[in-house]
Amino acid sequence: MSHLPDLVIAHGTVVNSFGRRAAHVVVDGGIITELIDAAEPVPAAVRTIEAHGLLVIPGGIDGHCHVAQVTGRFRTLDDYRTTSTAALWGGTTTIIDFGIPRDAQETPLDAVLNKKRLAAESRCDVALHGAVVSWDETVPWQLEQLAAEGVRSVKMYTTNRGSTMADGDTVLKVMREMVRLDGLTYIHAEHDAIISDCTEQHAADGRIGIEHLHRTRPQLAEEVSVKETLAMAEYTGAPVYFVHQSTPGAVDLVAKARGRGQEAYSETCPHYLTLDDTVYGSAFPEWYACCPPMRSAETVAALKDRLAAGSIHTVSSDHSCYDLSQKRERTDDVRYMPHGLPGVETRMPVTFTALVTESGGSVEDFVEVFSAGPARINAVPQKGAIVEGFDADLVIFDPATQQTVDGGALHQGTDFSPFDGKTLNGWPAVVVSAGRVILDEDGFHDPGPVGRFVARNGFKEHRDALGVPVSLSTASLTA
Repeated sequence: MSHLPDLVIAHGTVVNSFGRRAAHVVVDGGIITELIDAAEPVPAAVRTIEAHGLLVIPGGIDGHCHVAQVTGRFRTLDDYRTTSTAALWGGTTTIIDFGIPRDAQETPLDAVLNKKRLAAESRCDVALHGAVVSWDETVPWQLEQLAAEGVRSVKMYTTNRGSTMADGDTVLKVMREMVRLDGLTYIHAEHDAIISDCTEQHAADGRIGIEHLHRTRPQLAEEVSVKETLAMAEYTGAPVYFVHQSTPGAVDLVAKARGRGQEAYSETCPHYLTLDDTVYGSAFPEWYACCPPMRSAETVAALKDRLAAGSIHTVSSDHSCYDLSQKRERTDDVRYMPHGLPGVETRMPVTFTALVTESGGSVEDFVEVFSAGPARINAVPQKGAIVEGFDADLVIFDPATQQTVDGGALHQGTDFSPFDGKTLNGWPAVVVSAGRVILDEDGFHDPGPVGRFVARNGFKEHRDALGVPVSLSTASLTA
């Protein structure tokens, strides 16, 4: 008997960041083995899913997740099983988490190796970023070990003094090492001196509760930090990636740097595209405790314009899974409450709605910021496109289908969503991860702890090896 492929997705409109075509997608052994023109007969397979009238896109890659995160005395309520399950429900098939040292005793290498052990419970594929808080003579060796493990990016915070903040000397020295190791520097950019002074002034005036969060962390603090960091990146020649940019000014600074030839990238998050600072005057302002905070409605609109124009390269969730009981312990003082929002499950519909439904972007644009861009910039091999030889990570959906977010019915390990009650387009109907049908009309099929650790390529190595497809019929991406 001749071998039958595991799966065929028939008659769908396959949408990549570089174009679309009507095709049958053939999957075998967890790999996309063939794309066949939809006018041709459907090949036999163990299972066939009919996708006529539906879109088929690459599985999402969320480049910014915090799993089982510890902040002071607070720990998020998720683990890799929970977060990966929520990711798959939301059309994301690969998450990239952070190994951030919890204290001065935990080294950057130890933090990553600890996360890698925990990730063995993941239901989807996992990659990792490292993190450096302070410089010592062992850091170059540790970064070499991380690179050997396939961890090719390092995050640093320019704020949070006394906990995760890296000083300017550390940032610059790590950037030099990342150039040597062909890596990518991730930056949480907020100017610590401005934020600290502004926060203390608000505290002295008795305006330090959650309803004042947006006033304690001004836009200027973000933009000044981006400008300073870009200067260090230019000086060292380091590729740099700015997480969760919340202002058009910050995005414009990156765009100008790219115009000068720098390798610099802007990420934003779904909440900065859809929620504004009036949420801090709502009945439940603690739902929106995050850093940076929500900005004005005018800023949100301008940020969406930058997304639609292609100036923002990725949209990531910055998933951080505290619950309301933790959030409500210190709503009286934002300095002591845990910051961060759950969002890995809702990233797909919120981003699709903001970019395509509301801003007139194309589905190709959506695929770029949801999957292709995160894969390319983070040097994740064999992901981010539906082409022969790539991992069979696929999402089928009807862009016209709407659902209303019910925070209590999500699978993120917490009891709320900042998007609760919002009606959104772009929910997945079928999710295929590594060739396995995880979500379909019959519900979620837990595959068990099958998620793989993904070793990433070097930044320039990946960029130089990634061929640009010249046509849909001859598309060839090698990584």
